[in-house]
Amino acid sequence: MTPDSAIAHALAGAPWWIAGLLIAGLVLHITGGSIGILSGYAAVSVKKGADWHRGAGLAFVLGMLVMATAAVALAVPLREPSNVMGGMLAGYMVVTGWLTMQRPPGPIGLAERLGFAFIATVAMGTAVLTWIAWSGPRHAAFGYAWQFYAVFVVINGAIALTDLRVILRGRLSANERLRRHLWRMCFAFFFAAASFFIGQQKVMPHWMHGSPVLWVLGLAPLGVMAYWLVRTRRRKARLNMPAGVPA
Repeated sequence: MTPDSAIAHALAGAPWWIAGLLIAGLVLHITGGSIGILSGYAAVSVKKGADWHRGAGLAFVLGMLVMATAAVALAVPLREPSNVMGGMLAGYMVVTGWLTMQRPPGPIGLAERLGFAFIATVAMGTAVLTWIAWSGPRHAAFGYAWQFYAVFVVINGAIALTDLRVILRGRLSANERLRRHLWRMCFAFFFAAASFFIGQQKVMPHWMHGSPVLWVLGLAPLGVMAYWLVRTRRRKARLNMPAGVPA
């Protein structure tokens, strides 16, 4: 059963107050996602560190948190564990990406340790879903094949390893902090943009289905992330040059 059909099925036989809660959650999810996507494009389009960037970034964080929270709240009663894990991952990425820039470079603290514990738990939960799907009669569970869950095991596990590496090192330099901020924010942005422009084409006019424009809009955050990772990598190389070497 798809998420849309699950909501429709739940609304069909639900009391009015439960139906109202489901509709309110869906509205919050759509509204938060829309704010997240629009502010995400705004944040990557303006000068980094300026007031417009910080304002758009804050709107992005708040919108994504509303979207993720509503997704989890809807997924639990609808028995959609994949959306529970997806909402947790999206919320984790924006919170840790935002917190990274709220402290000066240097030693890490409790936030990084709690973040690692959280994403490691999500990774283990996704691994359990992969095993359940693989063990099923059609190698699927809750509407998705086991390979879908396996991809997220790799993603969540890789993110958890980056957190563990930071904890073991015990500190973040200024450039490392910046890179951690940008790739987490951009990945969360990609998560939202791809889910809408690529994964929800059925809600758009028929003539737009499969349009290259939708794919560009959905994948653009990955291109932005790659650009800034390369650019900040070069910055790191310049910072490591011996004195007297021109940058």
